[in-house]
Amino acid sequence: MGKRRTLDVDDILARQESGELRRHLRGRDLIGFGVGVIIGTGIFTLAGVEAKTHAGPAVTLSFVIGAIVAGLAAVCYAELASSVPTAGSAYTYAFATLGEPFAWIIGWDLLLEFALGTAVVSRGWSGYLANLLGLPSSWFGEEATVNVGAVLIIAVLTVVAVAGIREAAWATNVLVIVKVSVCVLILVVGVFFVRSANLTPFIPPAQPAPGASGVLHEPVVQAGLGLAQSVYGMAGVLSAAAIVFFAYTGFEALANLGEETRNPQKDLRVGLLGALGVCALLYIGVSFVLTGMVPYTRIDTGAPLASAFESVGMHWIGALISLGAVTGLTSVMLVELVTIGRIGFAMGRDGLLPGALGRTHPRWGTPHLMTIGGAVLIAVLAAFVPITELSDMVSIGALSAMIIVAVAVPVLRKRRPDLHRPFTVPFSPVVPLLAALACFYLTLNLSVLTWIRFAVWLVLGLVIYFAYGRRNSRLAERITASTRRTGRPR
Repeated sequence: MGKRRTLDVDDILARQESGELRRHLRGRDLIGFGVGVIIGTGIFTLAGVEAKTHAGPAVTLSFVIGAIVAGLAAVCYAELASSVPTAGSAYTYAFATLGEPFAWIIGWDLLLEFALGTAVVSRGWSGYLANLLGLPSSWFGEEATVNVGAVLIIAVLTVVAVAGIREAAWATNVLVIVKVSVCVLILVVGVFFVRSANLTPFIPPAQPAPGASGVLHEPVVQAGLGLAQSVYGMAGVLSAAAIVFFAYTGFEALANLGEETRNPQKDLRVGLLGALGVCALLYIGVSFVLTGMVPYTRIDTGAPLASAFESVGMHWIGALISLGAVTGLTSVMLVELVTIGRIGFAMGRDGLLPGALGRTHPRWGTPHLMTIGGAVLIAVLAAFVPITELSDMVSIGALSAMIIVAVAVPVLRKRRPDLHRPFTVPFSPVVPLLAALACFYLTLNLSVLTWIRFAVWLVLGLVIYFAYGRRNSRLAERITASTRRTGRPR
């Protein structure tokens, strides 16, 4: 275990056989989960927003750059997930390589990412549903004092997440089929309305960044740490890439399902890389069709795809896009609730959170207490806190976890060269280093306020760790017992 309080890989692999979590998932289920959590607001709104405000038609190139960075991180996840399949993903990888304090920080970050992400998406879902069905804005959408729609969808999906991983996978696959079908329809029909004039110039000439424009993502770039201060031109493309990258985040949720996968050594890498590949193709294709249908300066940032088809007389497709958005956001929330349960389960099992959170339901085989507790917190946030106050913090947790995972690959290779690795990152440590640097670069495009809030969250987490987690750690108990028996820690 060593002085750094690292978790032995053999111990991690041994507890996989406890059977606490049920092994029901296959590779196709993991791809469904991956597409379910990745495809959401990124494809239905973000492409239009970034085309109009930063990149023009070259937003397609921004999605390509985002896919490359996400791919670098994904291959790092794939090596660790196939070698050490576990419910904790980045949290457990950090525990096995960098030590318990780093593991706690990453677990704390991931809980932040997925909890706030679910709250953001639930409020967006409520607004889409109100628009689709004509529901009252006093109860649904951002104008509501108490967003009842967001609370209701969280409650329903919590029941599904607690009922069992097989049921959650079935529901996710159905939702994914609907939204992927809508995306394919957009591509098949929209390509006939693409006009070359709308794609010229592909990269609009650079302009100075305007003053506060009221566009959701504009203040993020202007308040960043200085790497992107103009719109359009190549700098605008890179600014958009830093933002649309976050549309790819979520694939790391699959690494938390290692203990519920029938053949994790094979299926986890299939799920991770397969889901990311499918989503990248859809993002790139849809962004190309959108900017080819409508001049980028006239894109409706509120409902870009629906308004694009309405502008060419295809109103019925606009309605289907709204349906696709509702189903897309539903699957995102479901996968994120499942992920929160698994992260908390892993941390509770290790004693860093109360032990009750590290137990599963005797009938359903799911970490029900963590899932329900997380859902209650999310529902409170979703009911009262506007999207603009929640969304800024979502991405920094994902990026920090990806940096740790990239670092963990060469560290674990050095610590355990004998470990069976069904998949290996090519050209290590070069590729993991590139992945870490690329993710760090993207964090520099986040606002100073986001960094301050993130620092406050970390300080709070460290207080909890030293006040509770470090004292109650199962690993610490084993070290103490070993010291008493032998006179020195294992």
